[in-house]
Amino acid sequence: MEASFVDLRNKSAEVIRALSRNERVTVLYRGKPAAVMLPLEARSDNASVSAKDHPAFGMWADRRELEDVPAHVRQLRQGRFHDL
Repeated sequence: MEASFVDLRNKSAEVIRALSRNERVTVLYRGKPAAVMLPLEARSDNASVSAKDHPAFGMWADRRELEDVPAHVRQLRQGRFHDL
């Protein structure tokens, strides 16, 4: 199936139905392929994956600048030219 970005917005139910039928959906931007949507592999046990088992869990565990989260957020929110 091919769908434009407008189709994704206006006909999202049809796109989801195509994915549930294990169809590949090519997303078009101005008539040219921009992305491909593939259905997830069906799980036989229908159980959800816990957060700790997700591959992204703990990916920043070794970043020392995040030990003090409020300080890190304050630093992110500072103006760009605060040290001029």
